[in-house]
Amino acid sequence: MTVNPDLAGGRLTIDLGAIVSNWRLLADRAGAAECAAVVKANAYGCGIEPVVTALSNAGCETFFVAAPQEGIRVKQTMPDVRCFVLNGLFTSAVPIYLAKGLTPILDSLPEIETWVEAAKEQGNPLPCAVHMDSGMTRLGLTLKELESVVSNPGIITNLDVQLLMTHYACADDIGHAQTEQQREVFLSGAALLPGVPRSAANSAAILQQKDHEFELVRPGVAIYGGEALNDTPNPMQQVVKLEGRIVQIRTAKAGDAVGYGGAEVLSRDSRVAYISVGYADGYHRGASQKGVAMRQVAPPAQAAFNRTIINGVGRISMDLCAFDVTDIPETEIAAGDWIELFGDVIHVDDVAKASGTIGYELLTGLGNRYSRIYVGSDG
Repeated sequence: MTVNPDLAGGRLTIDLGAIVSNWRLLADRAGAAECAAVVKANAYGCGIEPVVTALSNAGCETFFVAAPQEGIRVKQTMPDVRCFVLNGLFTSAVPIYLAKGLTPILDSLPEIETWVEAAKEQGNPLPCAVHMDSGMTRLGLTLKELESVVSNPGIITNLDVQLLMTHYACADDIGHAQTEQQREVFLSGAALLPGVPRSAANSAAILQQKDHEFELVRPGVAIYGGEALNDTPNPMQQVVKLEGRIVQIRTAKAGDAVGYGGAEVLSRDSRVAYISVGYADGYHRGASQKGVAMRQVAPPAQAAFNRTIINGVGRISMDLCAFDVTDIPETEIAAGDWIELFGDVIHVDDVAKASGTIGYELLTGLGNRYSRIYVGSDG
């Protein structure tokens, strides 16, 4: 849905040049491995079509999505790229995979049986990836199940296995013992399929540079500027700027209560700017830190006006949030002006921490009321 920028209370500026630069940095760190790109959840809120176009033009040849409807959008945008679908294979979807050129990631023995039956009907092995659960206890085959597949000629001869993959549970925590344990289990599985390309590294594992690259890496959040590693400086360029438009600036007295629940009482005479963005737009209520006691994990989210930091006031509501603009001269700010909620000055992960969540959730939860502006190189 395209939103008229003259009508929008919020806007997103998405830097395609930064996306390409981030992908190239990750590709460089991956060495000889192919660098794919994860574009699920509407390319982390940035838009599948423009992101796939920019990355494909930059040299990316393989994309990962969660659901087949996302994969269809990828293939409609760039028909010649490979597109792997992460979240399983439903029997009813098989004709769509075949018609649209999507490659399923087979997560279970029943899914493998479904794809084998399709291959027999087609009269030739069908391309797929096989997902191995190396210790996350989520999707994927156990090592024992993988052994049963490989040892059965009636199964393996009908599969054109283009990739064996696994997913790390704790790669964002540098030095976590489970990552190395999963790597060893994955290597045991890979030994059963010699010559099949291997993939384990997400954004965090790539940035760790700890021999996780194998033949293909599949970064996600780092492409979009998010923090992939805990407690580590983020080397990625910021990609998304979220801004909200000022609806009204109110003058209030010390002692006045602001917003729902009267959750904040002003300690001084103030000017309060109300912004046309709220939790219905993906700007989390928890970022206000007012009346959300279970999320007292960080200071409240801040914003910026012309690079000047301003503080939130009261609770974030469904369609509005408020900021104290008392220290900005009245002649310099007015209704209709834009406030940066995150972007160049306020990083998305800082807002996420204030909300008690992670940058992934903010990016992928961006609503459909924003106007979207794309800047930078198209690759």
